[in-house]
Amino acid sequence: MSYKINKILLLIFFLNLFFINFSKAEVVKEIKIIGNDRISDQTILMFSQVSINQDLDRTSINEILKKLYNSNYFENVSVNFSNNILEIKLKENPIIQDIIIDGIKAKKIIDEIKNNTKLKARSSFNEKILERDKERISSVLKNIGYYFPKIDIFIEDLKDNKINLTYKIDIGEKAKIKKISFIGDKKFKDKKLKSIIVSEEYKFWKFVTGKKYLNENINKLDLRLLKNFYLNRGYYDVKIDSSFAKLINSNEFELIFNIQANERFYFNELKIELPNDFDTSNFQTLIDIFKKLKGEPYSLNRVNDILEEIDKITIFEQYQSISANVLENIEDQKINLNFVIEETEQFFVERINIFGNNVTRENVIRNQLEIDEGDPFNEILSNKSINNLKSLNFFKNVNSEILEGSSPDQKIINISIEEKPTGEISAGAGVGTSGTSFAVGVKENNYLGKGINLAANAIISDESLKGLFSVTNPNINNSDKLVYFTAEASETDRLSAFGYKTNKTGFSLGTNFEFLNDLRVGVGNSNYYEKIETDSTASTRQKSQEGNYWDSFLNFQFDFDTRNQKFQTSEGVRSQYFIDLPIISETGTLTNTYMYKYFTEFYENNISSFSLYLRSSTSIKNEDIKLSERIILPSKRLRGFERGKIGPKDGEDYIGGNYAAALNFSSTIPQIFENAENMDFLFFVDAGNVWGVDYFSGDDEGSEIRSSAGVGIDWLTPIGPLNFVFATAITKADSDKTETFSFNLGTSF
Repeated sequence: MSYKINKILLLIFFLNLFFINFSKAEVVKEIKIIGNDRISDQTILMFSQVSINQDLDRTSINEILKKLYNSNYFENVSVNFSNNILEIKLKENPIIQDIIIDGIKAKKIIDEIKNNTKLKARSSFNEKILERDKERISSVLKNIGYYFPKIDIFIEDLKDNKINLTYKIDIGEKAKIKKISFIGDKKFKDKKLKSIIVSEEYKFWKFVTGKKYLNENINKLDLRLLKNFYLNRGYYDVKIDSSFAKLINSNEFELIFNIQANERFYFNELKIELPNDFDTSNFQTLIDIFKKLKGEPYSLNRVNDILEEIDKITIFEQYQSISANVLENIEDQKINLNFVIEETEQFFVERINIFGNNVTRENVIRNQLEIDEGDPFNEILSNKSINNLKSLNFFKNVNSEILEGSSPDQKIINISIEEKPTGEISAGAGVGTSGTSFAVGVKENNYLGKGINLAANAIISDESLKGLFSVTNPNINNSDKLVYFTAEASETDRLSAFGYKTNKTGFSLGTNFEFLNDLRVGVGNSNYYEKIETDSTASTRQKSQEGNYWDSFLNFQFDFDTRNQKFQTSEGVRSQYFIDLPIISETGTLTNTYMYKYFTEFYENNISSFSLYLRSSTSIKNEDIKLSERIILPSKRLRGFERGKIGPKDGEDYIGGNYAAALNFSSTIPQIFENAENMDFLFFVDAGNVWGVDYFSGDDEGSEIRSSAGVGIDWLTPIGPLNFVFATAITKADSDKTETFSFNLGTSF
């Protein structure tokens, strides 16, 4: 019995071997293609990748079927291989004559849909691709706030195997953000976190901004902004698991961010590891930075500053082919960082290809690249180039790919970008004890794709009307220097408070550039035509200044900035000095302004600041300066006093002074209103003075130092940010007007 079974198994084995060998031995002697009309035999053979005298088996036949279907040109395909003849029968997909999008009027949305769908006019129709395109259309509409679109598809059969494809779309209403919530171990109040993100809660008066609508792209940006905020405040292990939208009613959502900040981390040992032949003295600046950072809260910006410093050293010292890696080691919320600099095999950049820039000119993009064709390839500079492009804020996405070149020592860099709208419209209003104001503005950040910034805005307040138009080129002639031109007009009516009214029209132009690390220098020229009027209540001396004036000034600006971030600053220094030198001026007025502000954090979640303000306005011709050039101390510099109601007087009019100074200290107290998510409390002490009258020696009041102390409450109300100040004057002059309570409420549209 066992013998018979073995014989049967042996027979089966040889039969299988025979059929397998037979299937592998079939050779194509002839190819017949049946059913094709507009697609040539040669194209079909190219798709199928089959040829005469090619060996075919069942797997190969299946591959032919798959390749022909994947071409998307055919509705049905059958392949038969017999007697060395390969027969391919086809039914071609119809051609799309036209694609019609019905129900949407906005050309911008129609273009976005067409750019994101695969089926195009005069391409082959495919049902599977059509279904995926329907999903893409839905995704495009969601990205711009339409979360409940109805999409119906109609196919019209035409002659000659052609069709018209119609998308009938009812986009519905935009999905509104009714509420923004933050849950989890978030450490910070909702008020603070709402100021970080771009999305806003919907209010009926917000008719300008589009940030009140649910938008997937903006939500992704919100997540990045929150993540960077936490990383820069020491929360190295922060987890922002997701943001999700909870439907409240028919078209309103609650946008929820789930945050786990975890523990705060601090810099510990920071080291740099260099190749043996590198001169360590070139990296002494880095070593000094490491010493300063030890014990400080972890900050992603600080790590980037270190990498930036490495960039500068490598460029200056001509370390061309290197890479930098950061090795992290964590011990009990302390982070040890080892910056490893390695020499790499030397390659050269053969070519840099840029794809996707339909609006932005190529030279604008290439101006941001730290590496050029023909340069030695440097990984650090390549990565920095991509970061430069992202920081322009012209593009939705920026990606790069490094490919092998035409020879072993060559590299090709492909940069792919996806552009986004770069225009902005803004409007806002404010009301408070100091008066009311309304502002509106229009801005284009990438005019004609040239990287030029255009801006126009107007501000109306109780005593003034100002309008301004500006043009800024941030990188003129590839020089890394910013140039600007502004034209402005204003009217300031201070007849009731200061006895004069002025109309001012003019223009300015200049340049601004980085002179040293963290120091920017600006040089410019400003020119104004001014008309001054006084009323019957003005003094004789004030009336003597009525008339028309033409002034031209040479402007200098020095700006030293080491803040850890420009917005929501928690540490660092900013020191600014401005000087306006008269070129053509009847009064010869020389103006100097110095502003200093220091930020620090005394304890967790506390932000404290110390600031100094100095300003002088005097005549180099020993003349009286104009009424409009006299200095009034801003109300934020001396709380507890009415704006402009301290210092020299001419009769009953407060006329400002030739000099002003102020010292300010403020500190938040997070323990007060600790559980109030939208409210912060702060304590402040101010001191200041306005003095000096060049045209008479009357009531100067210059010897009195004014000072005050008080508390402030910042409250993010449903309407907008509301600021209360309760202050009491400590020292003052008899003629000063104090203000115990003040408030300001602002909102945007």
